[in-house]
Amino acid sequence: MANKVALAFDLGGTELRGALVESGGRVVAHASAPTMAIAGSEAVIGQIITLAADILAQRPQTEVVGIGVGAPGPLDPKAGIVIAPPTLAGWHDVPLIDILGKHFGLPVRLENDANAAALGEWRFGAGRGTGSMVFVTVSTGIGGGVVAEGHIYHGRRGLAAEIGHMTITGEGERCFCGAIGCFEAVASGTALGRRATALTAPGDGSTLRRLSANGDVSAKHAVEAARAGDGRALELLEAEAKWLGIGFTNLLHLYSPDLIVMGGGLANGFDLLAPMIRTTVEQRAMPAYRDVPIVRAELGARAGLIGAASLILWEGEAGAPLAMTHDENNDGTPERADREASHG
Repeated sequence: MANKVALAFDLGGTELRGALVESGGRVVAHASAPTMAIAGSEAVIGQIITLAADILAQRPQTEVVGIGVGAPGPLDPKAGIVIAPPTLAGWHDVPLIDILGKHFGLPVRLENDANAAALGEWRFGAGRGTGSMVFVTVSTGIGGGVVAEGHIYHGRRGLAAEIGHMTITGEGERCFCGAIGCFEAVASGTALGRRATALTAPGDGSTLRRLSANGDVSAKHAVEAARAGDGRALELLEAEAKWLGIGFTNLLHLYSPDLIVMGGGLANGFDLLAPMIRTTVEQRAMPAYRDVPIVRAELGARAGLIGAASLILWEGEAGAPLAMTHDENNDGTPERADREASHG
């Protein structure tokens, strides 16, 4: 495949990120800005246009073949419409593909942000070479995407694989979506931080509160404390890993993937969580599903950008054999994608 270049955007409620991405998955220029999330769609689209100019100025000779955008759902990827994302105020049925296409005079493709990250990991990261994969991102919430037989599984209106809102218990805190017992409500980084905060008190001298400067304890602090050997933090991570194992067991039974890939901020603690995740899966999954590898994502924060770019770069080639579609090193092995941001 010729080394084409796409402009990619990852539109988040907090941060808008953009990049130029080569067909081998390498990020050659990038920029970001805080999203004007409460200012409405016109303001944010203005930001996308400004950021595009910044990125293109870094590589003035580059010929861009198209634009890929990962955006928060709900959205309709076929119609190119962002329907009504809860993280972006004033977005109602915004025809983003039409608007950007008219402005730039380039083909534009749109995908749910979690699906875009799943595509990035599948094509250039931890899922490379698999036919099917479930990607789960565990951070503020829980999201993800499913690659089935070489394609993102979209379901009706592009709404499939809302992984964070599987009901996995009948109790616990109420989820952001309004329901009780969602995977996200019990197993997200936010839920872990909430449990760590409830278990400790400001000024109690605990490692958790020391790391949080006596404020609310976050999942990041819990992982740091566990790494330092703190008993309470290790117990918190064991409970967290059990919830993740229950959710992953459901995903194995539902989708029977070749691989489960875990990304998001909590993947920084993957090595600490993995043994109990595996134990839980072995206890709960039917025998035929137990040998599916569960691995950490490789592309970190760039997965969504790389996946969004691939909507353009790999268009019409979704199921193409890997040997035909990956740039190769001199020894004939596929070139790995840019790993600069593997920390999530």
